[in-house]
Amino acid sequence: MAQYARGSAVAVIRLRNPPVNALSRAVLQALEDGLKKADADPSVKAVMICGENGKFSAGADIRGFSAPKRLGGALGPIVSLIESSEKPVVAAIEGVALGGGLEVALGCHYRIAHVKARMGLPEVTLGLLPGAEGTQRLPRLIGVPAALDMITTGKHIPATEALKLGLVDEIVEENTIEAAIRLANKVIGQPLGPRRPSLKPVPKLPNMEAFLEEALAKVKRQARGCLAPELCCQAVRAAAQSPFAAGVRRERELFQVLLSSGQARALQYAFFAERAVRRWATPGGASWSSAAPQPVRRAAVIGLGTMGRGIVTSLVKANIPLVALEQDLENLNKGRKAVMLLLEREAMKMEGGAQILDFHNPARLQFTVDFDLLRDVDLVIEAVFENMALKKEIFHKLSKICKPGALLCTNTSALNIDEIASATNRPQQVIGTHFFSPAHVMRLLEIIYGRHTSPTAIATAMQLATALKKVGVVVGNCFGFVGNRMMFPYVQQAVFLLEEGSRPDAVDQVLEDFGFKIGPFRMSDLAGLDVGWRSRKDQGLTGPSLPAGTPARQRHGQRYSPLPDLLCERGRFGQKTGKGWYLYEKAGGRTATPDPWLLNFLSQYRDTHGIQTRFIDQEEILERCLFSLINEGFAILAEGIASGPEHLDVIYINGYGWPKHRGGPMFYASTVGLPRVLAKLQKYSEAHPDVPSLRPSAFLKKLAAVGNPPLKEWMSYLSQQSSKL
Repeated sequence: MAQYARGSAVAVIRLRNPPVNALSRAVLQALEDGLKKADADPSVKAVMICGENGKFSAGADIRGFSAPKRLGGALGPIVSLIESSEKPVVAAIEGVALGGGLEVALGCHYRIAHVKARMGLPEVTLGLLPGAEGTQRLPRLIGVPAALDMITTGKHIPATEALKLGLVDEIVEENTIEAAIRLANKVIGQPLGPRRPSLKPVPKLPNMEAFLEEALAKVKRQARGCLAPELCCQAVRAAAQSPFAAGVRRERELFQVLLSSGQARALQYAFFAERAVRRWATPGGASWSSAAPQPVRRAAVIGLGTMGRGIVTSLVKANIPLVALEQDLENLNKGRKAVMLLLEREAMKMEGGAQILDFHNPARLQFTVDFDLLRDVDLVIEAVFENMALKKEIFHKLSKICKPGALLCTNTSALNIDEIASATNRPQQVIGTHFFSPAHVMRLLEIIYGRHTSPTAIATAMQLATALKKVGVVVGNCFGFVGNRMMFPYVQQAVFLLEEGSRPDAVDQVLEDFGFKIGPFRMSDLAGLDVGWRSRKDQGLTGPSLPAGTPARQRHGQRYSPLPDLLCERGRFGQKTGKGWYLYEKAGGRTATPDPWLLNFLSQYRDTHGIQTRFIDQEEILERCLFSLINEGFAILAEGIASGPEHLDVIYINGYGWPKHRGGPMFYASTVGLPRVLAKLQKYSEAHPDVPSLRPSAFLKKLAAVGNPPLKEWMSYLSQQSSKL
């Protein structure tokens, strides 16, 4: 677990726990034994610590965080043992030094890193803080501002930046181990006092108190209820204001608070859920373990609207050569300009970005109106607007032009994959790839298989998600798939709450306080109210195809709210027109302010329809929006549309702004308790019998009846995995 070897005067302790040398109990014990052995051997004059296989250490094994006897408690004393050694200890950092791995390096007297190594303290992303004295040593080495930035964001920094900050003493391009042994030999006999981080004062700032106050306020604003970044700030404040030993005590206290907060469990669940969804399976028996992807050497994107531009940018960043196609030259030129602007912005964020992306090279990115240029591509992503006839026309054309093995993907957000595939002579090659806007930023890729989609096609789409640095989640085919299908009742309830007496800003505030980045009405204004309006007109729910005499607030015997339609009829499409559910400073503006006109309009609307206004409390707003969404999730699981609750949670965290520290909607339901979710839905369903989305799902009822089993056991209670395919 840690190999001890002695050179001439330098003892080498090599951490060994493949693949990333995680700091298990056995590794820590062997590290401690090695340090004591070196200390007791008079012929050893210095120690060098490194990791096997070109990696220093990626820190503690996450599964150990929830163990009754936590590893952090064991690591802190070992880091102190390293620092207090009377013989110089040098860390040779290759690959990664993350979390506890970096804390081990911080205890060493010297740090030498390979130029390609990366360092970071990512504990905050798991709802924790560095618990082995890292919050106390790092500020002493690199100063409070840089330490706060690293600890509260969890970001990884390259060796070059670590050198500038003073986190490492030297970077090398050649053999790091040899360089570290040379350094160890060189520093034998030199005084170690100045090299011990715990003895260093924290570098002073002229306005330390004001800086810390401002940093804490900023972190609180950005964290939206997530505790870990805030407590990381408090730990660094303790480093700046207290002696080392007192700071360490404070770090331990704060660590325990986080460990017992519930948020750490939610964030660790989310971490593992994201890994679990890679192991996809379908009710038909296809799975990740048996399906092999086909290579994508060249791709194409059809349609250069908002989504198409983002998808092109993602493909260029992933070094996949592609052809971008539009229907006519006017749209092509407009799209090309927008894509080039996006790519230039992305290049500015990267070191040597323009050379790396090479997007002016037509071999890498070609713009055209000619479908014939798609003959040779391995994969096509259609990203035209949501119109079934148009999509079928395009897919019919593609199946004639593209080579037989080419994968045909549609970026639809709700339409039937099987119907689109029916326009081709190769339905096994057709798959849904639902990107989220902006497509070059959002991490989620919802991958939808149809009745005939081949396992190879699914595996290829998943491989594409990985290449684009996205999280691919495989789901079945139904209207709205998983994400939008669960979103429909959430938005519907938000609008019903307005009818009954609430306001857009009140509903948004409750959901933003829960942790959503943006409430349903701000989200609607951002996306554009006209998008949903077009879809409802296509479904015959509003507009000229609506039969005369249809009651205004009812469709097919169910409650319906015409409020969004009425706003669209008045040209209120949201940010793009400067007014929607809110008022904006101008068309295209971003600052939402409550609109007196809308409040007056709502009042008239309630009078017209004889709706008695009532006060609606925050609890009802939260429960009706979230529990209706969760209820739809249970229906999706029962139908076999998704193979587990983790899939729904990963979709919501990465595509819909669900607060990660609450673990996703299904995880949240499990923490609230399914009997409570069921009781509340029954209460609201009785009050609103014409709203089917409030009627508890049979699967939710069953799980509550069998005693609220843990989330990981839910799927075993489905009598049979029935699928709508």
